[in-house]
Amino acid sequence: MQRALLEIESAAGPKTFELSLRGGNSFDELYVDFQLAGEQDGERYTVFLHPKQDIVVKRLEIRFAVSVLPDTRFFANGYQSRSESRLWPANAALPRLRAIAKPLMGRYGDDWIDGIPNKGLYSWTYTYLTGPREKIRFWGSLNESTGFTLFLYDSATGLLTVRKDMGNLRLSHSFPALDCWTGEGDEAAVFDAWVKQTVSSFKKNQTEPIKNTLNWTSRGLDPEQINEEIILQNLESVANSGLPFRYFQIDDGWQTAAGDWRSVKPVFPGGMGLLAGKIREKGLKPGLWLAPFVASGRSQLVKRNPEWLLKGRNGKPLRAGWNPAWGGWFYALNFYHPGVQDYLSGVFHIVLEQWGYAMVKLDFLFAACLAPPPGKTRGQAMRDAMEFLRRQLGERTMLACGVPLGSAFGLADICRTGSDVHLKWERRLPAFLRQRERAGALASLRSALGRWQLNGRFFCNDPDVFILRRENQYLSPIQQNTLLTVNALLGGILFTPDDVGAYTPEQRAELGEALDWHGSRIEQVKELENDVYRIDFEQDGQRYSAFCNLNTRPVRRSISEPVKPGLLPYETIILKTL
Repeated sequence: MQRALLEIESAAGPKTFELSLRGGNSFDELYVDFQLAGEQDGERYTVFLHPKQDIVVKRLEIRFAVSVLPDTRFFANGYQSRSESRLWPANAALPRLRAIAKPLMGRYGDDWIDGIPNKGLYSWTYTYLTGPREKIRFWGSLNESTGFTLFLYDSATGLLTVRKDMGNLRLSHSFPALDCWTGEGDEAAVFDAWVKQTVSSFKKNQTEPIKNTLNWTSRGLDPEQINEEIILQNLESVANSGLPFRYFQIDDGWQTAAGDWRSVKPVFPGGMGLLAGKIREKGLKPGLWLAPFVASGRSQLVKRNPEWLLKGRNGKPLRAGWNPAWGGWFYALNFYHPGVQDYLSGVFHIVLEQWGYAMVKLDFLFAACLAPPPGKTRGQAMRDAMEFLRRQLGERTMLACGVPLGSAFGLADICRTGSDVHLKWERRLPAFLRQRERAGALASLRSALGRWQLNGRFFCNDPDVFILRRENQYLSPIQQNTLLTVNALLGGILFTPDDVGAYTPEQRAELGEALDWHGSRIEQVKELENDVYRIDFEQDGQRYSAFCNLNTRPVRRSISEPVKPGLLPYETIILKTL
């Protein structure tokens, strides 16, 4: 059973219409073309709105009645690339950010967006239901460029609702409001069918292969402490390591302030162009981090161009978040302001053409759609911003971070698919506050295990760094090995901030073993019990299973899963499948 509802407001006041799922729906205020077609072993639902007068769209949704078993699980894809994404029991409720944390952290995720129930489960862009059987029931948006798609599941009513995030969109013209596909089948086949159905072009712009590469980044080092000397020391270590590194990326901390991307700290006396040149001399590809749509409150950009800041409902500059490394509050820029686009075009010309960077990591991208202009949805604003970035980069490699994933489809070459890996396994305060964008190895691994299907289909997955060094971090050797192994299996690209020249023979051997698994063909990832996973994969014609325990307790051999071995806390082992 399906039911479609449209709620609008016009000069005559608010109205709610129930839509026929086949053919046209004619009302005084608008005409709604609802198309339902069988596509690729599934069904495609497409809704076009044709206003006859000015209207405001309040709600558009399709409701599906679904039956589930007691052990059915729901996949919740987080709002942006750092939002924790994982399977949940169908009768669970997603944790929402505690009220005390909303002023500091609320803009990172979806807690500021109206209309999301406080109870139940929900997912952005795509979701699926799964159980002990191999087949999944899948729902996925085919076009996020017109607006984000939200999937809500209510276990009490057994309804799965597909809702378009319209954000009180004012319409006076025809609009392709919703495009969604649903299907059932084997996991890999269903995801392949979804990709084929999407309206976006997944033609990549990169001129060199980037998948299955080993790379170095300064992310993980203190951004307030990095300097030219530290970068050059690590460059020498990487170049002389004998390991197959490709990119060498300088992360946050090179700029005098976030937003002032033309101003380099004095601790980089040679300038960023000099470093890019030295990186190329070592046979590596230079990469640089920046956050194009935000600016620190202490930046010269904010002080000199306050009119460039995005304004909230109260007319005041919109705070995008709090970062102590940036001096406190940072603000969202109004992407549609001509001055902002001109400034960023100049920044990219300097970074790419004058300094010579081959890859740019673009962070905190969600800020571009925090307050879309009238006549634009959040999804439209985010897609406009991503297309602008793609034009600026041309054939250079884009690593997108902090972005709603659907907006990166077909535009980003690499995309972060989990939270930042922290120096600790889990951070108690952010976990207590229920922040789904919190940094930590555990949260990052859960998303890597949850979003693995996107790798190679939409972009190259970046699960964030692995850490093998023993000093200046708090992960145990067994936790480090699990982080490395899971990232090598499920990530399309690997980064480390370690001084690889200081690796012991044992650490080099551990990395070499993980690199042997990098690029294996993943068949499925199954959560056997809470935070215990099995990864089935194939390499060189031989099948293997990796068993991963993210818990603080050991796991005993299971009667229902006879091939599952006992696992120590945080342990991952790989077994050949007979």
